[in-house]
Amino acid sequence: MSHEASLRYRHLGIDTAHEYVVYMNAGCHICRAEGFAAQTRLEVHGNERSLIATLNTVHSSLLSIDEASLSVSAQQALGVQAGDALRFSHVPVLASESDLRAKIYGQRLDATQLAGIVADTVNGRLSDLHLAAFVTACAGDRLDIAETVALTRAMVGAGARLSWQREPVVDKHCVGGLPGNRTTPIVVAIVTAAGLTMPKTSSRAITSPAGTADTMEVLAPVDLDLAAIRRVVEQTGGCVVWGGGMQLSPADDILIRIERPLNLDSDGQLVASILSKKISAGSQRVLIDLPVGPTAKVRSSEVAERLAQRLQQVGAALGLAVDSIITDGTQPIGCGIGPALEARDLLRVLQNQADAPVDLRERALLLAGRVLEMGGVCAPGEGSLRARALLDSGLAWQQFQAICAAQGGLRDVPHAPLTELIVAPHAGSVRQIDNRVLARIAKLAGAPASAAAGVDLHVKLGQPVEAGQPLYTLHAEAPGELRYAARYASEHGGVIEIAHD
Repeated sequence: MSHEASLRYRHLGIDTAHEYVVYMNAGCHICRAEGFAAQTRLEVHGNERSLIATLNTVHSSLLSIDEASLSVSAQQALGVQAGDALRFSHVPVLASESDLRAKIYGQRLDATQLAGIVADTVNGRLSDLHLAAFVTACAGDRLDIAETVALTRAMVGAGARLSWQREPVVDKHCVGGLPGNRTTPIVVAIVTAAGLTMPKTSSRAITSPAGTADTMEVLAPVDLDLAAIRRVVEQTGGCVVWGGGMQLSPADDILIRIERPLNLDSDGQLVASILSKKISAGSQRVLIDLPVGPTAKVRSSEVAERLAQRLQQVGAALGLAVDSIITDGTQPIGCGIGPALEARDLLRVLQNQADAPVDLRERALLLAGRVLEMGGVCAPGEGSLRARALLDSGLAWQQFQAICAAQGGLRDVPHAPLTELIVAPHAGSVRQIDNRVLARIAKLAGAPASAAAGVDLHVKLGQPVEAGQPLYTLHAEAPGELRYAARYASEHGGVIEIAHD
């Protein structure tokens, strides 16, 4: 490509999140000569690197006719600086685009076709528009078992894959949708105290008030590189770290980003998402927690049973032993909703404090017991007793401290400087708690970006309350966030429904 076909890079600092965008003056010679127009997909070359980006045209003096700019993510990917030359070419025809159209029209895709779509997704060749079409075409259970297996295998193959010297490697995962359900650090402590290996890679919040990694980060560093993770696991048998920086099933991270605004989460894609991450992390035996409730992610036992069966079938096809457990998802687990408040709860459980949330303790013991049984530590039906003994004796707490120390040191839990109490408007009993609205209130209060922000829940389903009795407390670090959360709470008084006596 000739020098005349280049434009000088000018930094504008436009943040488009993960999407690569290139900006040109609509009257520049390249647009005219090549027929480029807004939304054209271009291959951009600079600094001996290349990527595919979507063109946005500028009809003002923001860019001169010999300049081009890039979104922040694209600029960082190419590593170009102000004044560097950028060159442009048409994107070659992608086979994955044809395969994507076939799926839109209801055709089955084979392993080669799905592998091509996943590879082009990871390499940035498909736009968010393409990916939204793919996610939509696969929704509504339009991925059969064979396609789900192929998609999962392709997602594993497109990223890094960890391996461990110890066996068996166990793990657990919750499909989500339940505020405060922060059992993972407790389960890891119990299971590794029993001698099993559980290198837990967890996610940060996407649409929730806290992910496991956000909560664990309150207590210890979680952004560890692979060498550090291996050191922690060798020392303690387990870890609780953020998995986002290790390129484990990177296609999953991209597809989740597309799915969330669309509020689409088909069985096939959910299974591929969960299992690709587990296989990539080196897991061999995995327990899946499926909370069921009217405001949880899984709304009925029938859907949960179907999902559990597909998880088991796909896992078996890929050499992964999968067991599922259907749990109560009608209300939050624990009291705290938000990183620091959830960290406080799990510490109370691990330290066997008198004010530890009973439901969080019992849920963690149930899950840990099943993982112990899957790992062969004890016979079926005896896991919960063994888990309870490890927790009651203090061994799980000692183990958790050792894991935190190996990850960089146990930290103190921060407290929010601002709080506001929400009380019952009348006497009665708690008939319903809306998980989704309560989670939104916690986010408006500042969680998870403000670690100490969130909601502290004071009641449970069926509990009798008096008029003026505390229902929950808002925690915030900024007055504006407390005000927004309180306003939203007042507009949604039914978040906790009180039935009259």
